[in-house]
Amino acid sequence: MLKGKNQKDKKKNPLPFRMNILFFAVFVLFTLLILRLGIVQIVNGNDYLKEVQRTENVKANNGSPPRGKIYDRYRNVIVDNVPMNAITYTRTQSTKPDEMLKVARKLAQLIKMDTEKITDRDRQDFWLLTHPDEAEKLVSKEEIKSLEDNKDLGKDEVNRKVYQMQLDRITEENIKSFNKAELEVLAIFREFNTGYALSPQIIKNEGVTTEEMARVSENLAKMPGVNVTTDWKRTYAVGDTLRSILGKVSSSKEGLPSELVNSYTAKGYALNDRVGTSYVESQYEDVLKGQKEEIEYITKKGSVLEQQLVKEGHSGKDVVLTIDMKLQKEVEKIVEEELGKQAAKYWESPFLDRAFVVMMDPHTGEIMSMVGKRYAENADGQTEMQDYALGTFTSAYEAGSAVKGATVLTGYMTGKLSIGETQFDAPMNFGGEKKSSWFNASQGSKYLNDIQALEISSNVYMFKTALKIANASTSHNQPTVSYDEKAFDIMRNHYSQFGLGVNTGIDLPGETYGLKGPERKPGLLLDLAIGQYDLYTPMQLAQYVSAIANGGYRIEPHIMKEIRDPNHSENRIGPIVYENKPKVLNRINVSEKELQQVQNGFYQVAHGSRGTARDQFRNAPYNAAAKSGTAESFYNGKDTYNTTLIGYAPFDNPEIAYSVVVPWSHQKIDPVVNKTIAKRIMDQYFELKKEAEEKGLLDTSIEGEVRTMENADVETNEATE
Repeated sequence: MLKGKNQKDKKKNPLPFRMNILFFAVFVLFTLLILRLGIVQIVNGNDYLKEVQRTENVKANNGSPPRGKIYDRYRNVIVDNVPMNAITYTRTQSTKPDEMLKVARKLAQLIKMDTEKITDRDRQDFWLLTHPDEAEKLVSKEEIKSLEDNKDLGKDEVNRKVYQMQLDRITEENIKSFNKAELEVLAIFREFNTGYALSPQIIKNEGVTTEEMARVSENLAKMPGVNVTTDWKRTYAVGDTLRSILGKVSSSKEGLPSELVNSYTAKGYALNDRVGTSYVESQYEDVLKGQKEEIEYITKKGSVLEQQLVKEGHSGKDVVLTIDMKLQKEVEKIVEEELGKQAAKYWESPFLDRAFVVMMDPHTGEIMSMVGKRYAENADGQTEMQDYALGTFTSAYEAGSAVKGATVLTGYMTGKLSIGETQFDAPMNFGGEKKSSWFNASQGSKYLNDIQALEISSNVYMFKTALKIANASTSHNQPTVSYDEKAFDIMRNHYSQFGLGVNTGIDLPGETYGLKGPERKPGLLLDLAIGQYDLYTPMQLAQYVSAIANGGYRIEPHIMKEIRDPNHSENRIGPIVYENKPKVLNRINVSEKELQQVQNGFYQVAHGSRGTARDQFRNAPYNAAAKSGTAESFYNGKDTYNTTLIGYAPFDNPEIAYSVVVPWSHQKIDPVVNKTIAKRIMDQYFELKKEAEEKGLLDTSIEGEVRTMENADVETNEATE
């Protein structure tokens, strides 16, 4: 019995021992847990608390402030904005695609959405989002594992490759399976994804009806991120007048031009911001653009907790142009009429398709009118007359005898010609080529001084002047044996003092310098002297004649007159912020007497008994000076002629200078269309000036009411149209 009892005691002994070990282990674990909690709370507690409470302050620019207005020189509004209803969407940093899809479906039930701009890629992305189960089956688990086993690929790269494989395997049937309602949801969802987080994105601003605005407004609480607001679009009070110069503004869908994205985003622009894309709108983008309001968002894990206004937004500054819009419209009308009349005579002018006019104040450089018209095909393939004012500074032509004033002055400046010097005008045998003045056959040879040479437009006088500059022989009827090729550089360098062959400085992008002939043969030097070798723009010709008119100063032409702060009153214009004052680029290195000699020659062109423009200007009441030009040219390899006319008035106190260029105007019979245009535009200028004086419009220093153009054609078009 004793032995059995001892054996039973031995069997019971292990249980309490094991329990003790278990209790001890539990005690150790609890001790470690308490120690860990103590470390977390006491040592790292503040850090974890800060992490829980951590928020981010994010600043964003909101709204679509209107661009500044554009006025003509008499404060007539020519480019303005009109308000338009708009629906926007703003996503947070943590907004997920399925959340945006949910909102897009609700919004699609309230508005009509254009679906024409949906691309196949948009359809593919949307199909994958709306068909997750089917999308998952497009790539097998084995393919995914193979990518994951590639140690060169990170997780994001694996996901991108899987997604691309899914895109590649979507069928045409899949992406064509959406019905009209689904496509509208897609169109809205597409717009949701184009904006930045916390930056409102315009979903619809074209044709938003009051009913749509009301329906959306009533359901804003059910659509997080959606809002209704007021947007704007550009309007033009003068229709297509000067439209190519005024430029365009991108739409909210076009956003920043792709080639300028980096430069604009560096300035703080958003990708969907509207900007000026050409000419005045682009040149003065920094002035015309409005200032968005700046909002600071307090976010936590991407969700917005609070927001506050940091900086208020405002509309852009206004730009006042130098253009007299009434004069511009009248000059355009004149060019259209005269170009149309001559173009109708196809047998006389088979290549005539364009004409240009530039009118500027010779003392200030202010462009009063810049007109270009040409025949071109429209979108329907029909030929029509279109605005081509850009051509006044982006296209160049042989100007003919209009440059002879610069040739005579170059002779003076180089010391090769003296005031009143006479030269014998007779046909020249120059290297086997006969060169003569246009009148030799009818009027015979004669001695001419410098004024007479300009009056009747002697070629030979200019030839001999150029040969003197080149230190070449000027013997009658003898070919030159040698000459200094540097004469090309000498003449061109002197021409450049007048603005011929160089940048005029016009404050518009895309100006061309013209074109310099590449060869340097002696005969071509003579062609250069009479404007039949190098090519010049109508703007360069206007700057050149202005320098002669104003006493020898090359003035920088400009189209921006003033910049003004916006005024929210409809009838008032804001105060001047910047005034574009005259800028002298250089003083021509001639004496007053030398310049007067050429001025007198130009006067004789308009008034002399043999003046080439006397029929148009000798009886004009404004006492004009002028210089005509006819240049041999080519059109698709066929011979034709350009005609030009430059001038200014009044002769004693010039206030307006101009250039008229009519390329390829005729082949045989000179239609004098250049002179007819010049006479009509000058008559119109002085007629409108008298009218403006009577109405007290010339004193623009008086801060008066904004004016409204009489009989203006009002159009409401987006700049992108």
